[in-house]
Amino acid sequence: MKSFASDNYAGVLPEVMLALSAANEKHVRSYGADDITARTIELFRKEFNCSDAQVYFVFNGTGANVLSIASATQSHNAVLCADTSHIYCDESSAPETFTGCRFFPLPSNNEGKLTPEILSARLIRKGDVHYAQATMLSITQSTEYGTVYSAAEIKALSAICKENGLYLHIDGSRFFNAASALGCSLAEISSDAGADILSLGGTKSGMMYGEAVVVFNKDLSKNIAYKHKQVMQLASKTRYIAAQFEAMLNNQLWRTTGSHANKMAQLLYEALAKNKEVKITRPVQANAVFAEIPRHWYEPLQEHYPFYVWKDDTHEVRLMCAWDTTEEDINNFKSALSKL
Repeated sequence: MKSFASDNYAGVLPEVMLALSAANEKHVRSYGADDITARTIELFRKEFNCSDAQVYFVFNGTGANVLSIASATQSHNAVLCADTSHIYCDESSAPETFTGCRFFPLPSNNEGKLTPEILSARLIRKGDVHYAQATMLSITQSTEYGTVYSAAEIKALSAICKENGLYLHIDGSRFFNAASALGCSLAEISSDAGADILSLGGTKSGMMYGEAVVVFNKDLSKNIAYKHKQVMQLASKTRYIAAQFEAMLNNQLWRTTGSHANKMAQLLYEALAKNKEVKITRPVQANAVFAEIPRHWYEPLQEHYPFYVWKDDTHEVRLMCAWDTTEEDINNFKSALSKL
């Protein structure tokens, strides 16, 4: 059974499987002191156009975000984020528990984005001992609505952050999809755009497991290695995460798979848009399609193609495409819609 519920449902890329097998051939040093990890870090530095970037491999996305935030904050600080963001809505209380910070949700626009105006309006009570002091802005790329921040939009937010002493964090669980959609390099929408730290996702793009925290701002490098251990994200067999990223970065495999998933989302959007009973609710820019469908369609459709209901009161659903979604999957879903 294929699924439109999440790109997490998809299996592992063949190239990643081969990389894991190759990493399994002999004994090597643990905790990242191996040749595979060293090679992969150099690949990261090349891809992100940052010769001194630091890379920390972690088990999962929540771990990547917690580590990123912990590296830049103290417990009396606040983190600003979109009201739809994963760190605020979908990571339970992990970020608050491990960092001790207060999270202030800012109203995102219809595309799930934060704007300079929204951010500026929330930069209040600086130096007030009675108020948690904002130290970081976190944005999601691509957003929870599958939309994409342009390099110019990120630069505009970064400029405000720098003016006000905030670090800019990017939650990039679908960062590869965003760069593929924009047709740009990874650096253009991160290090070159003024980001200080990035949570780079691998699992949703076809890896078995694992994410990476990429540090661009040297100020954040002082304590992050210790935080890496403290938040329980330091893998003894780091090479198995690094090897997967090496496969993703070599020959820009990430762009091939990301572009394919995005293309499938466009095909799905076109199929849905032709149905009079369906209303597309968000711009389709990466690998997600949001649409309102009749409530009585949920069960019969989900029997064959599971998906998540985003807002039950408006019948808005989220449909995700992955690296292994096919045109046949789209056509079969379209046929199921037509029958209903």
